[in-house]
Amino acid sequence: MIIEKKGFSINGYLAFFVVLPLLQVSFGIMLANKVLMPVSIVCSIIVLICWAGFFMVQPNQAKVMTLFGSYVGTEKRNGLRWTIPFFMRKTVSLRIRNFESAKIKVNDNLGNPIEIATIVVWSVTDSAEAMFEVDDYESYVTIQTESALRNMASSYCYDPQDDDSADIALRSHPQHISEILKQEIQERLGKAGLTVHESKISHLAYSPEIASAMLQRQQATAIIAARSKIVEGAVGMVEMALDRLKAQNVVELDEERKAMMVSNLLVVLCGDKNAQPIINSGSLY
Repeated sequence: MIIEKKGFSINGYLAFFVVLPLLQVSFGIMLANKVLMPVSIVCSIIVLICWAGFFMVQPNQAKVMTLFGSYVGTEKRNGLRWTIPFFMRKTVSLRIRNFESAKIKVNDNLGNPIEIATIVVWSVTDSAEAMFEVDDYESYVTIQTESALRNMASSYCYDPQDDDSADIALRSHPQHISEILKQEIQERLGKAGLTVHESKISHLAYSPEIASAMLQRQQATAIIAARSKIVEGAVGMVEMALDRLKAQNVVELDEERKAMMVSNLLVVLCGDKNAQPIINSGSLY
């Protein structure tokens, strides 16, 4: 594995004020003394070659330098720099980038087909690994992100199984799922000198072929949960009403009348429509 190291370079402005006078002196000797012309020509050629050593480093960029196929270092200092002219220099951006994956279809932990996509925020932190460990680190990010997303999505279910379930689900635990996805992507991209800063699920839905059925299932689950709360509250209200009637001696009710009253109250409290009152003008019997 190739680890990033600092490359050799000096301040370009200092090198400029050294190379330029040498070039002028070489041309001056060439014009003034014809005997020393061959030496002057050689010196001029060497000075001209030195001009190839100048290069510019932009903010948040790095220059990866190689010499005849061997890695010699990376220069990250901004501005005009000068190095050995024979060093080959390739630019690597260290800026933070966004990548949004395509919508992929995958089966969740229960075998339900879902569509999922993610947004990944990443950057290059080791220019040597990014340049030499993989052929194309941008393509590597795309492929490995989709692979990690597919593996993560198949490990969890889309929805929790019930309201009391503590299982992690894709829809109900977005923050936790994002952290898991970030770690899984980082494990893959870390081999190429890349760092994942953030990953978020950008799209999550059932596949069209089962979306309608799953919507009905979600509606049924919501209705059952709502009815359970209504019945629980209604039973408490009926119990409170009977206790208060008995405590305040409003009316004496036998078991049959209590059952009738409980039935009427539950119908009124649990019904999904307004109850129609009926006035009883006679005795219950």
